[in-house]
Amino acid sequence: MQQRQLGPFTVSAIGLGCMNICHAYGAPASEAEAERLLLAALDAGVTHFDTAALYGFGVSETLVGKFLSKHRAKFTLASKCGMTGVPNEQGVKVRVIDGRPGTIKATCEEALQRLQTEVIDLYYLHRWDKQVPIEDSVGALADLVREGKIRSIGLSEVSAPTLRKAHAVHPIAALQTEYSLWTRNPEIAVLQACRELGVSFVAFSPVARGFLCGPLDVAGFDAKDIRRTMPRFAPDNYARNAALLPAYNAIAAEVGCTPSQLAIAWLLHQGNDILPIPGTRSVEHLMDDLGAADVQLPADVIARLNALINRHTVHGDRYNDQANREVDTEVF
Repeated sequence: MQQRQLGPFTVSAIGLGCMNICHAYGAPASEAEAERLLLAALDAGVTHFDTAALYGFGVSETLVGKFLSKHRAKFTLASKCGMTGVPNEQGVKVRVIDGRPGTIKATCEEALQRLQTEVIDLYYLHRWDKQVPIEDSVGALADLVREGKIRSIGLSEVSAPTLRKAHAVHPIAALQTEYSLWTRNPEIAVLQACRELGVSFVAFSPVARGFLCGPLDVAGFDAKDIRRTMPRFAPDNYARNAALLPAYNAIAAEVGCTPSQLAIAWLLHQGNDILPIPGTRSVEHLMDDLGAADVQLPADVIARLNALINRHTVHGDRYNDQANREVDTEVF
């Protein structure tokens, strides 16, 4: 597979997002399924694995550590802090955004144990805690770099001004946010800021949370599927968005690739500094996704895709009101 730069690291152009194995899209994978997926990715040449303390409230990090730690020298490991599971009054873990320096450092110590590693290559602030100056949170991450517990710092779902403030405290290696044909927010400002500062851009949800893989049964989503809270997947909006798929699938057939490959290939063609990290529980889907690295898109095909699926033709916001308040990304 072609290689790209992730901050100071040379990695596979397509990485693996490790949220899906235990978090956000319904029933988690079994340990055996997770093991098959992670090892299949490694065997296929994936050298960029992305996880977080939030995913499964530590389960994703634990699975990555259990099945990949013995191969630690073969890949670049990314994880995240600043948004974790914290027990409520009933003892049930709930998602909490906490960017205080002490919390960041404690989360890192726990992550090192779960991941069975002495150092995390790239450690993101998963969300900017707006109650804490970004300079303080990044300062804590800089301390972890100096202590040898992490090698580089990343940010997730932040705006260009926040990135610039953070970068002034310590160099930021990578910025991660949602980017795909149907989510173009990075094109407002943050993608350009990354390029000006030399920051790699990691694109999560490159196949639009499954939308660009083909028709979805939105009424049949698992009760815990996060797409149930996303306006784009509400029945009325989804019906209007699904009307884009026949023309999109026809372009994929014309190019000679699958719909998923077309979505990821479009991202790869947006710049050599963009690194998609599709997630899946299926080895079959993984191999399909990785095939995007071999898909070449002529300029006229890219232009047709841009005209077909863009912020004007997609109906519904990517997040609900609460989630939008929690992120710092620019909006159209």
